[in-house]
Amino acid sequence: MKPLKLAVLDMNNGHPNQGLRCICAIVEKYPKEIEYKVFDVRVDNELPDLSYDIYISSGGPGNPLEGNGIWEVKFTQLIDQLWAYNKTAEETAKKHAFFICHSFQLVCNHFQLGTITKRHSTSFGIFPVHKTKVGQAESVLGDLGNPFYAIDSRDWQLVQPKLNVIKKWGAKILALEKIRDHVAYERAIMAVRFSDEFIGTQFHPEADAEGMTQHLLKEENREKIIKGFGKRKYNQMMKLLANRETITATNEAILPAFIENAIRQLSSIEKIEI
Repeated sequence: MKPLKLAVLDMNNGHPNQGLRCICAIVEKYPKEIEYKVFDVRVDNELPDLSYDIYISSGGPGNPLEGNGIWEVKFTQLIDQLWAYNKTAEETAKKHAFFICHSFQLVCNHFQLGTITKRHSTSFGIFPVHKTKVGQAESVLGDLGNPFYAIDSRDWQLVQPKLNVIKKWGAKILALEKIRDHVAYERAIMAVRFSDEFIGTQFHPEADAEGMTQHLLKEENREKIIKGFGKRKYNQMMKLLANRETITATNEAILPAFIENAIRQLSSIEKIEI
């Protein structure tokens, strides 16, 4: 079987990060089924064409409502082209796409599914994510508990969903952020199924516990987190990372399920060996 082509859209704007490494590590578990290329979207204004079968667009820093007038235009054009292509393509030829954090916000804003707002304060850490009723039946969320745990790192969020617009697109809200009874803020939307082939999450499903642990053990990173969020938050994160039922479970479930679903549909393969 000829390998499928997968495009990784690096949205990190040149900032050092763990996310891109984690995405590539997951993709590399399928060497027989997939060949991939990374595109530096925000530094080089570089985006893939329609020759790819699968697209994974990463998280990144900054305001999702701003760009440089080039890359964000190309990005939304790509989304529209993929969406239009899938409307007429055969089931075994449709394009599959996963959008993470910053990319998720960009797509939700482009489809006008709700309001993108700046948070009252930065959300950073490992938090419970609650499935909606629809999300409980979502195959990509698999056997994860309700709630399940994920890495969350954001200053922006999707709130005030426009249910009529969501219905028009055929989209489904899959998950909401943690319950916070002590504050009056609306809970952000954490995952959306845009179509049978498009899905996105506000959180980081690619994050792996081992890599994150090593990252947080570095003195400069440890001090930065303690200074910004407190020693209690740092110790809580380290404890949760050591629990395989939290970040490891999410890392092993969501993106692999997305990739394997795409491979099965595009290649008519029932069983994938990794």
